[in-house]
Amino acid sequence: MHPALHACKLPGDQVQCLLCPHACILAPGRSGLCGVRRNDGGELTSLNYGKAVAVHVDPIEKKPLYHLYPGSRSLSVAAAGCNFHCRFCQNHEISQIKGGSGTVPGRPVTPRQLVDQALADDCRTISCTYTEPTVFYEYALEICRLAREQGIDTVWVTNGYISEAPLRELAPFLTAANVDLKGWNDEFYRSVIGGTLQPVLDTLRLMKELGIWVEVTTLIVPGQVDGEDELREVARFICKELGAETPWHISRFYPQYRFTEVSPTPLAVLQRARKIGLTAGLRYVYTGNVPGEIGENSYCHRCGALLIGRYGFQIVANNLQAGSCPACGTGMDGLFIKEEM
Repeated sequence: MHPALHACKLPGDQVQCLLCPHACILAPGRSGLCGVRRNDGGELTSLNYGKAVAVHVDPIEKKPLYHLYPGSRSLSVAAAGCNFHCRFCQNHEISQIKGGSGTVPGRPVTPRQLVDQALADDCRTISCTYTEPTVFYEYALEICRLAREQGIDTVWVTNGYISEAPLRELAPFLTAANVDLKGWNDEFYRSVIGGTLQPVLDTLRLMKELGIWVEVTTLIVPGQVDGEDELREVARFICKELGAETPWHISRFYPQYRFTEVSPTPLAVLQRARKIGLTAGLRYVYTGNVPGEIGENSYCHRCGALLIGRYGFQIVANNLQAGSCPACGTGMDGLFIKEEM
């Protein structure tokens, strides 16, 4: 157990967790909705600090982040737990933790060990990913701080369900984030995801304000998140509120967890969604989970020239010249390795 940040004490040894918008009020011995933050004798503790359930070296494209050091490697780390309960979660074995036992899965790995591994494996970034970084906040914050000291950038792959104060505390140490904007329907968020929409929108706006490079992902779930009007609203929000330079990743759904009877997203629906995003004024709209689809590639938003060609998570062509289009000289938005600049 590790002392948890962003909490306040209440009468009767109760504590309130202020880390995310759920703002769980916990009696002694009880855990929050995430299953990994517990009231121990009137003190909020983190049960997953320093306990990694996954550590892998990934291409940065897997996050997915297409405009952050393309072709680089990222040391990816996760601790157990999540503050959402998505019924189609692809990592439910490690994210959906039942509170009450006082123990969570994971092996001891210190933040320092992770930074040392990133250096040894020539990783340009460390990504807090696979589960939800918000619920291993203390662990992730220390990883980000130590990584910054060693010149390593850090990434969160997140659902965006975090309160303002912890996000502001984290921001000086966080380079980029891929945020799931799971839809535009609050009832969908409540019934299928286990949260609400507005806090995610607030997080996205604040991240941009704080100078964090943001890319957005929307999983196109048939019958749930595939309506043209809803997708137009998502695209409009990204373009108007976050900026036309913000990449939007439209990902194909495959049956998972409690959504095993839902069919994979038809390719035509993904292609239609990409067109909606581009029509809304977004410069970069990508189709994910469909290797070989044209929507995996990056094109110049001014002249249409191919900038980066991809197949799955692999870069097959990088035509950038000093971070710009080789045909018209327009810069590609994002953060790039110095050799590309």
